[in-house]
Amino acid sequence: MSASPLSFIHDLRWQDLSPAVQQRAELNLLDLIGVAAAGTQTRLSRIIRDHASEDFGGPHPMLFDHRSASLPGTALAAGMTIDSVDGHDGFNPAKGHIGCPLFASALMVAHHEQVSGQEFLAAIVMGYEFGARASVAQHGTVPDYHTSGSWGGVTATAAGARLMGLDPETTRHALGIAEYHGPRSQMMRCIDYPTMVKDGSGWGAMCGTSALRLAAKGFTGAPAITVEQAPEYWADLGERWYSLEQYYKPYPVCRWAQAPIEGALTLQRAHNITSDQIAKIEVHTFHESVRLAMQNPKEADAAQYSTSFPTAVALVRGDVTPADVAFDDALNDPEVLRLSNAMEMHEDNHANSVFPQRRLARVSLILRDGTRHDGNWMEPRWDPTAPPSEAELRDKFHGLADPVLGETRANAIEKALSNLAETGLTPLTDQLFQPINARTT
Repeated sequence: MSASPLSFIHDLRWQDLSPAVQQRAELNLLDLIGVAAAGTQTRLSRIIRDHASEDFGGPHPMLFDHRSASLPGTALAAGMTIDSVDGHDGFNPAKGHIGCPLFASALMVAHHEQVSGQEFLAAIVMGYEFGARASVAQHGTVPDYHTSGSWGGVTATAAGARLMGLDPETTRHALGIAEYHGPRSQMMRCIDYPTMVKDGSGWGAMCGTSALRLAAKGFTGAPAITVEQAPEYWADLGERWYSLEQYYKPYPVCRWAQAPIEGALTLQRAHNITSDQIAKIEVHTFHESVRLAMQNPKEADAAQYSTSFPTAVALVRGDVTPADVAFDDALNDPEVLRLSNAMEMHEDNHANSVFPQRRLARVSLILRDGTRHDGNWMEPRWDPTAPPSEAELRDKFHGLADPVLGETRANAIEKALSNLAETGLTPLTDQLFQPINARTT
């Protein structure tokens, strides 16, 4: 029998979870931390950490920073730092990301509450399960497509309510506050006009953390409609484990651009094509991917919310890394821009019909000599149906973290996560709450 949302928040036990679910929690955290490390190097992260320190004053340590802020301020800074490099895990039915707002808030609350490693891990697993259903419930009951921060705020509150040991009635009010005050930000506006507001995850983490603090003081806000009055979306809670159905990103750009990247690289490798041979790229895909229309991005956030630009990067360099899309001064390569402007995007009814569960694209490369190579339908790598191996996710973490943190510190984070259930949070937070500089690396 499935559990009710409120009972599931507080009753889930780490020792009752399957080994597969337990391992996935560790790997999800590792992936998020690697993306966060890379994110600290972005202009977005520097601005938001300054803002948290200056305008959200408090005693709580910030992720990868020497300064402190209020608990909501630290969650804001962590969530937006992760979101500043669009490489974190996601959930296809949500068209968004559970882990970013969840981890950004839960880490800060868990450190403040001094919970055990097992309790923190259980809250993360619970949060992925809660967030999967909260996201689909919101998308199914409201007309607009909102960012992950909207339902991510409710998800962060659920995890925090467990970590703080709130009673069921206070938990109800905390969830209601987060749902009511959550950032119902318009995702497609940021697709059409990409800026640093991104997916709203940092704001959701801040809102969810604030809701916890308010409810604990007696502030009321129940009910959360998507939790209490949409039972059809919660019927399999405790029976189906959506934490095993997240996707991961091999490239730090919007998921909607990743099938075209795979299609282009597959053709290039199959026919030994160099970028200078290509005259035109044609892509048939779903509507939302076509809307990622920034062929000549001037800022990093626009480069990450583009289909043509990262596909061009992949064709020129064989890969897409944060160095290619996370910094404004990396966006001026003439050959990349030539190919980006040589891409034609076409909306396809078949690709539309299977979105969002599947993100399809079909790529054709037309060469300067007139040769045409047509590809098959492609999907992004590392979907739940063909997930990455443990080794691939660990390699991704080190590829992101080692250049920023240093190999020694990255290894210490990886070891602390592996031992988290036994040794507790302190070995991990000792690494995460240090600044990034020559001394700590």
